[in-house]
Amino acid sequence: MAATDLVTAELTLTGRIRTASNATFLGSIGDVTVVYKPIAGESPLWDFPDGTLAHREIAAYLVSQALGWGVVPHTWLRDGPLGEGMVQLWQEQDPDHSAVDLVATDHVPKAGWKHVLEGRDENGRMITLIHEDSPALRHMAVFDLVVNNADRKGDHILAMTDGHRHGVDHGLTFHRDHKLRTVLWGWLGDALTAEEREGIDRVSEGLHGDLGRNLADLLSAEEVAALAARCSRLRLTGRFPAPAGEMSAVPWPLF
Repeated sequence: MAATDLVTAELTLTGRIRTASNATFLGSIGDVTVVYKPIAGESPLWDFPDGTLAHREIAAYLVSQALGWGVVPHTWLRDGPLGEGMVQLWQEQDPDHSAVDLVATDHVPKAGWKHVLEGRDENGRMITLIHEDSPALRHMAVFDLVVNNADRKGDHILAMTDGHRHGVDHGLTFHRDHKLRTVLWGWLGDALTAEEREGIDRVSEGLHGDLGRNLADLLSAEEVAALAARCSRLRLTGRFPAPAGEMSAVPWPLF
């Protein structure tokens, strides 16, 4: 289907995703399956302006494109049965693999996984939150640092059968204040790779061109300035940062 058809062709709703906190629907545009989140269905939040979550999701896709790693599936703004909203290509994830998991502490894999935190389950048994150690997931962690993602839950990471990892649900991003809450803390203190630094540089450079002009229609000037400052800070330190501030470093629930 042509890109123009994705914006202009009829969007038909086929179901509702009940686990989402905001109104979220499964739909189709011709034979293309999509997720649709109308702005009218966004729940008010105390720390984000009302009616801006769809725009933040579009902004997250644009930054993902600038980074060059395809973290966020194709996402765009268009009219729909319940008004204007965010539309995103549906992704069929691998049902037999999860990039993030909770396991018994005495059964943490010895290789290929990163330890995040430990706790106790409802029966008092020690459990550990882990995530895979893969380049694709590192890309997502860098993306989250850049966009200041306040809600990287385990279920917001889609493990694809080809090894790629998609991130979804990016409404809580781009706040001008530090809001990073994520389950992807496994690389804390590690140096950024040359590829990761180059991706951040592409965002910084893009803010002086088309990326900056497009983001200006979606975010406040203060939020765009904070994005630029985060990129500069990451390049200066050259490492995955530690949690900062008094708020929780992980979202709740974790999944």
